[in-house]
Amino acid sequence: MRTLLVLVWLGCTGLAAAAEPYPNRPVRMIVAVPPGGPADTLARLVGPRLAEALGQTVVIDNRPGANGIIAYEMAARAAPDGYTFVLVAAGVAINPSLYRKVPYDPVKDFAPITHGISVPNILVVHPAVPAKSVRELVALARAKPGQLTFASAGNGTSGHLALELFRLSAGIQLVHVPYKGGGPALAELMAGQVQSLFSIALAATPQIKAGKLRALAITSAERSPVAPELPTVAESGFPGFEVIGWFGWLAPADTPRELVGRLNREIVQTLNRPEIRDRLLGMSTVPVGNTPQQFAAFIRSERDKWAKVVRDAGIKIE
Repeated sequence: MRTLLVLVWLGCTGLAAAAEPYPNRPVRMIVAVPPGGPADTLARLVGPRLAEALGQTVVIDNRPGANGIIAYEMAARAAPDGYTFVLVAAGVAINPSLYRKVPYDPVKDFAPITHGISVPNILVVHPAVPAKSVRELVALARAKPGQLTFASAGNGTSGHLALELFRLSAGIQLVHVPYKGGGPALAELMAGQVQSLFSIALAATPQIKAGKLRALAITSAERSPVAPELPTVAESGFPGFEVIGWFGWLAPADTPRELVGRLNREIVQTLNRPEIRDRLLGMSTVPVGNTPQQFAAFIRSERDKWAKVVRDAGIKIE
């Protein structure tokens, strides 16, 4: 009889534990970048509203380094209990194609929550470059093969991959000049040390308005609310051309579906708040917010797309 009572007590305790409301302790949001910049700003915009909705503190845990790999590995290895998730950048899907050994699989090791924002690039040139359209830039590159210089924020960055896709699409020869960050690349372009650059819209827009750079096109699939006056590269003679930086949230694989669903609902509702949308659009980013299934399909498509570009362009990063 005593044994039966103990078993009944244990069963009731287990049911009570299983029935504990989620969340009942602070939640950690790992962020793969240092404080400052669009991704960290996104985390700190969403974090307090998410905390309010969940009734628990959301701790922002910045873990920069190695193109996000440090943060992504940490998240992939975290307990799948809904108390740890990570704000990722596009690199989460691209890294396995760029580096020999990546300690995570972008599809198998995560449960997608939602796509947060898209960050289009703008194709800009120094004002001394005679091209005033994408077609004219391509014609210039063909007339002077191997002479047109393209800066980037570094090997394997969004801007680098954009120029490689552009080069492959147009069948032109370009000289890639990598810098250690977007700031130095933009500064050297304005100084006339290089001729062109795919820059994130947030960084390029003030320089375009000041007349220090000339914008030729935006890299989103359709014209963007970030710069609606700019044509897309796709409509400028290269159908299907699309390059966007993006940020979104992933949980560890095997996180219960209902917990992923709860996080998805609360984050998407936050992204849809007018004041949040206005703030994000003011940062030259485009709020998205979609279902876990849609985000999973997007990550797979990004992985496959950039794996082909990296292979075709012969990009290797040790």
